[in-house]
Amino acid sequence: TIARLVCILSYNLNTFVILNVCSKLTMFCTTNSLPMDLLLKQGSLKQEVESFCYQIVSESNDQKVGILQSEDKQLQPSVSKTSEGELSRVKFISNSNKITFSKKPKRRKYDESYLSFGFTYFGNRDAPHAQCVLCKKILSNSSLAPSKLRRHLETKHAAYKDKDISFFKQHLDSPENNKPPMPKIVNTDNESATEASYNVSYHIALSGEAHTIGELLIKPCAKDVVMRMFDEQYSKKIDAVQLSNSTVARRIKDLAADIEEELVCRLKICDGFSLQLDESADVSGLAVLLVFVRYRFNKSIEEDLLLCESLQSNATGEEIFNCINNFMQKHEIEWEKCVDVCSDASRAVDGKIAEAVTLIKYVAPESTSSHCLLYRHALAVKIMPASLKNVLDQAVQIINYIKARPHQSRLLKILCEEMGAQHTALLLNTEIRWLSRGKVLVRLFELRRELLVFMDSAFRLSDCLTNSSWLLRLAYLADIFTKLNEVNLSMQGKNVTVFTVFDKMSSLLRKLEFWASSVEEENFDCFPTLSDFLTENNSTVDKDICSAIVQHLRGLRSTLLKYFTVTNDNNAWVRNPFTVTVKPASLVARDYESLIDLTSDSQVKQNFSELSLNDFWSSLIQEYPCIARRAVRILLPFATMHLCETGFSYYAATKTKYRKRLDAAPHMRIRLSNITPNIKRICDKKTQKHCSH
Repeated sequence: TIARLVCILSYNLNTFVILNVCSKLTMFCTTNSLPMDLLLKQGSLKQEVESFCYQIVSESNDQKVGILQSEDKQLQPSVSKTSEGELSRVKFISNSNKITFSKKPKRRKYDESYLSFGFTYFGNRDAPHAQCVLCKKILSNSSLAPSKLRRHLETKHAAYKDKDISFFKQHLDSPENNKPPMPKIVNTDNESATEASYNVSYHIALSGEAHTIGELLIKPCAKDVVMRMFDEQYSKKIDAVQLSNSTVARRIKDLAADIEEELVCRLKICDGFSLQLDESADVSGLAVLLVFVRYRFNKSIEEDLLLCESLQSNATGEEIFNCINNFMQKHEIEWEKCVDVCSDASRAVDGKIAEAVTLIKYVAPESTSSHCLLYRHALAVKIMPASLKNVLDQAVQIINYIKARPHQSRLLKILCEEMGAQHTALLLNTEIRWLSRGKVLVRLFELRRELLVFMDSAFRLSDCLTNSSWLLRLAYLADIFTKLNEVNLSMQGKNVTVFTVFDKMSSLLRKLEFWASSVEEENFDCFPTLSDFLTENNSTVDKDICSAIVQHLRGLRSTLLKYFTVTNDNNAWVRNPFTVTVKPASLVARDYESLIDLTSDSQVKQNFSELSLNDFWSSLIQEYPCIARRAVRILLPFATMHLCETGFSYYAATKTKYRKRLDAAPHMRIRLSNITPNIKRICDKKTQKHCSH
């Protein structure tokens, strides 16, 4: 048998290969001592030897045909295949020691006439797949038969079954068909359900609602909408989206962790940052610390929540510093990058926040500290003459007499509706600075007639509403506090710089001087409520009232100058670099030369008129790095504590008395950050995409 096989091989192999085959065949027969009678009876010896010959020949020709393995003296299954397609496929069944040969599967070729059925080839031309030029559907190689192609054309595209081959050729040569097919990646139902669960949890955190709203409200509503717009089959898929209380809580923590990771990466690559911090107590009695950070990223200056932590033990300055310092060390953020710390504690105040700021400046020697400008403004407007202060206190007492008694408030509402008043209720006055005292006094003045009818004569302040002098002072206080509140609101918001605040205060100081001079001339046009009252009653203002008003305006101006001291404007080049003609004292020669190059660029001048001050200097980092980085460092410090005040308002709305056990830190991270979490990245990290996870 061996000799006969070698003779067969000699037709295509040289003598050296034949000798190599013979030697290996001899070794194979001697090492595989199998029962000869059994092999001869089954007729498998020839097949086994032929299989081994195919391997040897292939190895001799440097072509890997098959693999024969031996394990516990049992022959294992192997599949042999040649690159030229001339050798048969070997299939070995180990449990029965049988070797069977099966012919190589037939591969159909593509013919150009198949285009008349609307089909071209896809993939390897030797063993192609069939692709429809109309619907782009790809069929297997076995479908390359005229009958199958014709059936697809008549069933799927019956309108084109009578078209000739030129129509399909024209359709094939169109630019749309010449584009390479884009791979279509389809998520499984579990992956889609997980991603949808994260999206819904993100919106729940943004709204500040309870976690149970997902399963109790959002999912039923989504099912109803899908059922009405599509059908019940699609509606059942929404059940796979997990929105239970615990699941939403886990999702929110994952989203907050992703935002924190992105923020830490930004802080590590930025040139510098400034901090804003404040501490308050929540509904459960915990001391909550909020820290915001301001930094440059890409071509803008961003503001984000750095930290929201509850102080478990003593809320001292040292504990506040340790909380911030632990966060910095955990994420390896350098303290040397800190350029300023803004707080509600002035340099003269000795408190826990001031102590924390002192410790921060110790680890960040180049950092400065600043007092919130809104706090300065609130402190300055509290000072007023005694005559005006008495009117203000009495007005607050009248308001509290009504608002503190629900029965009185209901009766006043009925009376106002019957009298056709513009308003039906008074506004509650508090000492909290961000509430508008001007609106409170204006509302009281507008309802003075209704209150005069409503007030009981037994109330000791009821006579004030008939006193013309008292009403004149009240009208002036309503006007002046309205103007001061407008200035206060204009200094709030995001990306407010020190230049913006000082511009507002400079405008207010000039207005105060103008108002004082106008009142001295008995001109009250700048106070609309007072002016309308004088016109309505055809009366004049007494000299005592005029002197009190002038005294208040000039005293307010001097107090504001005390809190907002005028310093040398060495940084005026940051506000408007195109007005600088002499080298500022704060710049070295190299920086001033860069500033000259910058101001000589016409394109930069056009960008200055189109962009905000922060975005303008941030966009010049690549082109003018030295002078731009210096300007950004001046713009980084916070001017106000607006973000902390807003953050505590969100915190109080999220962690209510009904949710005292809530860990609100992840919610604050999502609600108070400008960074959008990468939900796709979060889902990719999940090893399981099961709907219950």
